[in-house]
Amino acid sequence: MTGKKGSKWLLVAILIGIAAGVVGGGAWPAGGRAVGFIGELFIRALKMLVVPLVVASMVVGVAGIGDVRKLGRLGGWTLGYYVVTTAMSVVLGLVLVVTIGPGKADTEAERIALRGGEVLADAEYRVNLNTVTLEGGARLSKSYGKQHVVVLDRQGLTAALAAESEPGAKVLRVSGWSNPKDPTDVPALFVFRGKGLRVDLGIADKVRGKEGSVAAVLKNMIVGLVPKNLFRAMAEADVLPLIVFSLIFGGVLTTLGAKGRPVIEFFEGLNAAIMKIVHLLMLAAPVGIGALIAGQLGAEGGFGGFWPKLVRLGSYAVTVMAGLAVHGFVTLPLILLLVGRRRVWPYLSNVATALTTAFSTASSSATLPLTMECTTESNGVSERTASFVLPLGATVNMDGTALYEAVAAVFIAQIYGIELGFGHLVVIFLTATLAAVGAAGIPQAGLVTMVVVLTSVKLPVEGITLILVIDWFLDRCRTTVNVWGDAVGAAVVERLAGEAPPPETGGPAAPEAPGNPA
Repeated sequence: MTGKKGSKWLLVAILIGIAAGVVGGGAWPAGGRAVGFIGELFIRALKMLVVPLVVASMVVGVAGIGDVRKLGRLGGWTLGYYVVTTAMSVVLGLVLVVTIGPGKADTEAERIALRGGEVLADAEYRVNLNTVTLEGGARLSKSYGKQHVVVLDRQGLTAALAAESEPGAKVLRVSGWSNPKDPTDVPALFVFRGKGLRVDLGIADKVRGKEGSVAAVLKNMIVGLVPKNLFRAMAEADVLPLIVFSLIFGGVLTTLGAKGRPVIEFFEGLNAAIMKIVHLLMLAAPVGIGALIAGQLGAEGGFGGFWPKLVRLGSYAVTVMAGLAVHGFVTLPLILLLVGRRRVWPYLSNVATALTTAFSTASSSATLPLTMECTTESNGVSERTASFVLPLGATVNMDGTALYEAVAAVFIAQIYGIELGFGHLVVIFLTATLAAVGAAGIPQAGLVTMVVVLTSVKLPVEGITLILVIDWFLDRCRTTVNVWGDAVGAAVVERLAGEAPPPETGGPAAPEAPGNPA
């Protein structure tokens, strides 16, 4: 991808690839699944470049700073920008979800329908309770066919589904009962008839074992800054400890004088070679990205499989996307214009290739090579700033993810009929902000932090199951906003840290204000 003209043609080709993937995977799911491996090859190739790119670019960037004392100011502005923009996105998400109320319903049946369930006016339940254990000494619960959760009192005289506690179901037959007054004496079989619900309350396998707290997440992040084995961190693409090592290594090289110069030149050559590979890989981007989209839609059953899920959760999806749109097209552009002193449209159009790639791959790390190229070559941000801000941003800057988690938490509370006060919203704000920043390097980081946010205000973790059905789509939307926030951050931090004004390749700078904002 060389020059603006080539970049624009590549963007057009990628958009055509996305459109072809949507139509092909949606209309012909089997075909979409068949070509999905091509997209997997493309994303693997991108991820293959992440580790050498992070190490080489950060060593070169730190060495280019010269005076390592400047690194503290650069790091301070970078972290400050990330925390502030993440907090702003969470506030926006909370305001929208409380105002719109996507999980609110006029009737209980409507609320149950939002959860993918239905009210049963008259149904018979046969529940095997051989393996049931007491919960809290007062009630027994048992998952039934991954559809029902039945709750009994100690004497087995009433039956209800867990979430609704519907009373009055008639016990038709009890087998294996000996002493109903003994809560540890569990019968073998209950047969019930009465009003009930059919709703899936099972916790998805992905959620199991993800419970934790903000303190635990932040602690794991801090401990993870120093890996037991640097090469293992490379093999597992654990970027945050590699960033720390590269910062220290690059800073030390600047103190070695002539002895350190050959090593710096080696990393400069490595960095240039990696970027050249990125250029070559982008020739296959339209096909790879189209195959990724087609494969995902095919896995969801095409339009026929995905559309009903989207319709059922339409209000929730619209709320999330509205928040992402406002943050991406209003909040971040205003910061870029007023603080970064950049013209928004030229800057945005120059990183459009990276943004479309982020939407297709749903991975900030996989998009990092493109983000760095678009930010430095097309928008003229200095390599020493971009090589520090962007790898760190791909790891810890999650504006879109934090907004999504705040919306999802309140939405889950609404569909379960749980009222949240102002104090609960404050807890969600703090938890979503800190967890999003602290989830770096954790596999399935968005899911982990989602569990943390829910448990912080004692919301049912199984509610995550309800939103996972369209999460793959919203994940792409929020990743795009994450990457856009990284790119804006590079320009903003460059100015705040006192770097030289940007060249015209990033679009003419906005009129300068008197004085240095740093």
